[in-house]
Amino acid sequence: MTDLGNVLIRGIIGFLLLLLLARIMGKKHITDMTFYEYIVGIAIGSIAAELTFSPHVRMSNFILGMIVWAILPVIASKLELHSLRFRKLSEGMPTTLIENGKILEKNLKKENLTVDELMIHLRQKDAFSLADVESAVMEKSGLISILKKKNTQPVTPKDIGLLTQKESFPTIVIIDGNLMEKSLQEHGYTKEWLLAELMKQGANDPHDVFLAQIDSSGNLYVDFYNDNDTHAPKMKEKLLTAASVKQLQADLKRFSVESKNQQAKTSYQHHADHMDQLINDLSTYMVD
Repeated sequence: MTDLGNVLIRGIIGFLLLLLLARIMGKKHITDMTFYEYIVGIAIGSIAAELTFSPHVRMSNFILGMIVWAILPVIASKLELHSLRFRKLSEGMPTTLIENGKILEKNLKKENLTVDELMIHLRQKDAFSLADVESAVMEKSGLISILKKKNTQPVTPKDIGLLTQKESFPTIVIIDGNLMEKSLQEHGYTKEWLLAELMKQGANDPHDVFLAQIDSSGNLYVDFYNDNDTHAPKMKEKLLTAASVKQLQADLKRFSVESKNQQAKTSYQHHADHMDQLINDLSTYMVD
């Protein structure tokens, strides 16, 4: 086999092995990695590079070396879960840099951190004045977390006694013109409700929509394929009324599904069924 072919095969094997070992070692953001995990990553990458460009060394030696370097941090991670002492030894502990608004100079020296570097970290957290900082802690990853003083923190609904609705992740209901009916049903919405909302925003069909997303409050965000149209086409008044009636029917059906009161559930469904006849009766007159 030629040298180029040998490099190609060994490179592919090294790449696939890296993917496998990365999955075994688990997911962790680079900024959350400990020092030894960072070193392990560099070591495994170096071994993979040597595997590619050192054909005179047996491939099995490199593979064994990569496996050993990957398995050891996995074992160390398991030990950290069960031993606080080992976790302190391997990862260290967070260091308090500012406490009660006062800088702890000894801890700055301990972490080899200058005042200029401290100020850079504070500015990255939107704290431009030391007078605004109550405390600052250097985490084990090297990042600095800060707590601003109470009088500089933004007001929250809780602070003024405002009741808020429970938030949930928005759900995508249309992708590339395709209606995601399962997502609609899981969040208590119907196809009729969605079509009515789309008509309000100027879409005659889901195929006109590139992306549609519903938030926890029931608001629908729509992105059309044709972004050059700065204004959605205006609906005629009768069509808007028809869409509103369909939306009301869809809401009644949703209430029927969500309600735990059997009497209310039956009432919602009963009125929703009657609206089918109303829609049929008016359909002839809703078309201009």
